[in-house]
Amino acid sequence: MENGAKVDLLSIEEEDLVQILSHVVEELKDSGKDINRTELLHGLLNAPCLQSLLKIYECLQQYLRNSATPYLSYASGLTVEILSDLRSLLYPSYEARELYRLLMEPHMQALISAHDVVGLKDYEPVLPPLPEDLDNNEEAMRIVCMVKNNQPLGATIRRDEMTGEIYVARVIHGGLADRSGLLHAGDRLVEVNGYPVFGLEPEQIIKILAHSHGTVMFKVVPITDRPVSNKTMLFVRAMVDYNPHEDPGIPCMDAGMAFRKGTLLEIVDQTDALWWQAKKVPCSSTCAGLIPSACMLKRNLKEFWWSQPHTCNKILSAVDEEDDMKAIDVSVVETDEEAFESDENEFNTSVDGIYLAGFRSSLRVCRRRRAQGGVSGLICSLCCTSFFTSPYEDVVRYQRHLEDTHRLIALLGPSGVGVNELRKKLIEINPRTFLGPTPHTTRPQKMYEEPGREYHFVSRDQFENMVHNNRFVEYGEFRGHLYGTSVDAVKDVLGARKICIIDLDPNAIPSVRTPELKAYIIYIKPPPLAQMKRTRINAQVTNYCTTRPFKDEEFYELEEAGCRMEQHYSQFFDHVIVNDGLQSSCVRLMAAVRRAQEEPQWVPASWIKPTEET
Repeated sequence: MENGAKVDLLSIEEEDLVQILSHVVEELKDSGKDINRTELLHGLLNAPCLQSLLKIYECLQQYLRNSATPYLSYASGLTVEILSDLRSLLYPSYEARELYRLLMEPHMQALISAHDVVGLKDYEPVLPPLPEDLDNNEEAMRIVCMVKNNQPLGATIRRDEMTGEIYVARVIHGGLADRSGLLHAGDRLVEVNGYPVFGLEPEQIIKILAHSHGTVMFKVVPITDRPVSNKTMLFVRAMVDYNPHEDPGIPCMDAGMAFRKGTLLEIVDQTDALWWQAKKVPCSSTCAGLIPSACMLKRNLKEFWWSQPHTCNKILSAVDEEDDMKAIDVSVVETDEEAFESDENEFNTSVDGIYLAGFRSSLRVCRRRRAQGGVSGLICSLCCTSFFTSPYEDVVRYQRHLEDTHRLIALLGPSGVGVNELRKKLIEINPRTFLGPTPHTTRPQKMYEEPGREYHFVSRDQFENMVHNNRFVEYGEFRGHLYGTSVDAVKDVLGARKICIIDLDPNAIPSVRTPELKAYIIYIKPPPLAQMKRTRINAQVTNYCTTRPFKDEEFYELEEAGCRMEQHYSQFFDHVIVNDGLQSSCVRLMAAVRRAQEEPQWVPASWIKPTEET
């Protein structure tokens, strides 16, 4: 350094390192050579992390300098001498007898022994010397002991068909082997409880383990290059059903984990490209289960789809449409709680001076018209697509902030279950909080109607242009006129700081599961058949101008329609409410809506920016 500054490196431990570095910094300030390197070194020496490390170093050095040393290095020997002298006394005093008793106490002797061990630093294990005749090519063995108390080992094994060697195929996350940290994927098994396993089948080894109780001892050859475990935390929603007992390709059926559509899974290990390890959320078990990876399950689903007969939606021809309209005129039915209101009475729906839009029945009749062609065709358009998309949907926890718009609430259920009546009841209870969107239509405006109140009246060209630009949540045609619920109408309600409530056709689910609407989907489920008959004994089926009681076959059809809807769309349901009574179901619906707006919920990861995750 300049100005003749010198530092005696041998005395660093004797000096205050912080003071030395302070002198160095001062010298650098006065230095005029190589400004860039000087500034770099100046910044390094002033870095907070370096200052903290130096303080730790000084504390350790001070501890080493001032650490206490034993007064006697061998207190046990002195104790033995004192005891010998006390025993040699002919007439020991009371104090001598008391000292003898204290020194003979087991805890006192243990304390003195511990003092000597610490003082002499005799607590480190001493390894025996290596034998001189050790073969350099001999593999290192490890003996692993585990206490197996009626719980699975948490590892799978495989046999090398070429050599007959047995290897640990995988270690299940959270299992006994994983928690012990003693077995790893790739370790070669040599013995199990003293039995050589070379050449045995995996099933034979499993039987040995099954009959083992208490301690299980393995002799293994550790893997040389342990693979890097990919244990990135990932949460997904299952979009398909899976049963390991129906999968012939699973490596270990007992380690497999079954799940249903909509199940939340935590992926804890993706080391294997074909088989992941996962736990259900929430889950009380610490041990993960084996599930197929996304690419594996997607491939299996494609193979299954191509092997099955299926029907897809077809566009109705003019003849089909005309025949279908005739079918509606004679067979469209609605319950008394979803009665088809006359045009003269539709515009009178208001509460506290607030017009309740979105309860006109034209769009619901459009849905029924589409359904006349058969449920399988209606369902196939969305469900066939699911076979070609990812079987797992990445999800994150989302907490709506107070300044954010509310989440859209979408109700769906089979026709006749009471979806629209529940929605209407909820809005009537608190119209200043809940509201439905105003639909669009191409039919002519009537004299008592106001634009934007009953409907947004647009031309057919405008409507079709909105369809082309994907601006409708759902739409349909009835009696030559187009009807639809637009995304903008929903956003208008949300922008007014209200909670938008809509009833939704299942095929329209993708149009509301978007980042801008963040729909919370509630499925209204029919109650059991016996309860449905009992609670709807006075319900009426309305066919425009005539009413009649429910028939038994209509109850059966409602139950079957609900089962089909669950079977095909349950992966999209955020909540399920059994409509066993209008009042009680409305209370549960209000509670579910409140949770959707106020409590953290699992939503698709594509909806949320990284900074919004909770």
